[in-house]
Amino acid sequence: MKPAKAKSTVIVSLTLEELCRFCHADRNWVIELVEHGVLEPEGASIQNWRFHSISIARAKKARRLNRDLGVNAAGIALVLDLLAERDEMLRRLASFEDV
Repeated sequence: MKPAKAKSTVIVSLTLEELCRFCHADRNWVIELVEHGVLEPEGASIQNWRFHSISIARAKKARRLNRDLGVNAAGIALVLDLLAERDEMLRRLASFEDV
């Protein structure tokens, strides 16, 4: 049997319009996430914004929170920060268990 070859594309960065299409979201919603600190684009102006891997992943999570649970931008910022803190605490706990 021949092993399956998975094709995957690594996304390095996305423009605002590309991120909107990727997340199935409108421009104003993404801008609101930036204003709340959920996403951190690179670039001085909106036209030059580039979103990198961490922001892309956070945008996808934010979209699911908004779509599935109706969480607004401020709530999304809080939830994602708490999830990041939880993940860090789990990593630290795992390092103590290895000892």
